[in-house]
Amino acid sequence: MSGKGTPATVAAGRGGADFALHPYEAPGTGSYGEEAADALGVAHERVFKTLVAEVDGALTVGVVPVARKLDLKALAAAVGGKKARMADPAAAERATGYVRGGISPLGQRRRLRTVVDESALGHGTVYVSAGRRGLQMELAPAELVRLTGAATAPIGIGG
Repeated sequence: MSGKGTPATVAAGRGGADFALHPYEAPGTGSYGEEAADALGVAHERVFKTLVAEVDGALTVGVVPVARKLDLKALAAAVGGKKARMADPAAAERATGYVRGGISPLGQRRRLRTVVDESALGHGTVYVSAGRRGLQMELAPAELVRLTGAATAPIGIGG
């Protein structure tokens, strides 16, 4: 990708990933992932949201389909931790360098432990935030895992 781009697109490009960008009009109602899926006409199971939690006090990223919730116990177990809770939004924004609704698993200011819900592996491509509201990145799930150094585990519930 040429030009400026977001830290996420720069990181994906530097990592040699094959990806496509999908801009969309972001109405900003707070359900950012669902808005992205609906605006792009993509199944909610293929659009993944990036959530920041604290596992035993350490910020940890969970990447789950927008149709599901993050299972905090499963996230903790996936990284060998005991207790997990959602991180303070301001702490998540400071650590990642992104604003809520635009947090990408790629190109974070400080690389955080990451777990991708294993359901991602069942799709040819998945969508994640490209680093700002109104822009999604489509890439192969194996590329997402490789670029983030993520573990995969069943961390999504519901939906």
